[in-house]
Amino acid sequence: MKKLLIISLVFGCLYSQPLFAQTTAQANATEQVQQEVQEAIETFLYGASVNDSAAHRAFWSEQLTYTSSSGTRFGWPELAQGFSEAPPLAESEVTAWYTGENFEFKRFGDAILVNFTLVLTPVDSTEPTQRFYNTGVLQKQHGQWRAVNWNATKAMTE
Repeated sequence: MKKLLIISLVFGCLYSQPLFAQTTAQANATEQVQQEVQEAIETFLYGASVNDSAAHRAFWSEQLTYTSSSGTRFGWPELAQGFSEAPPLAESEVTAWYTGENFEFKRFGDAILVNFTLVLTPVDSTEPTQRFYNTGVLQKQHGQWRAVNWNATKAMTE
């Protein structure tokens, strides 16, 4: 009985190392994906702040379904109609900055769900800052993370 216990412990130790290494590698991959997605969102938010249509084209998927905070739902074609072909604004011309905070991620196969608070900060300090709860589903397409589904809900003021 004692020999069986020792053999079990030895095999347990031998096989637990690869499992631990695999779990660590998965955690690192997940952290890397989360960082990539957050960077994609932050890059997009900067582009949206300066009214850069290229930032929109790079971020939104052609399969997009977007539900706005005003309660309308539309897809990529309707969103793209609102783009201007004018060059991006200079930072000195920006009227409001979009940023994100409180990011949460949930991975589902090749897609990732992200919840975060979008903060709209007007340059004019007399205007109030606004917050929106955003939920997006992103998928890697053509080598970059692109939003295939998006929901925005205006946060209640405190």
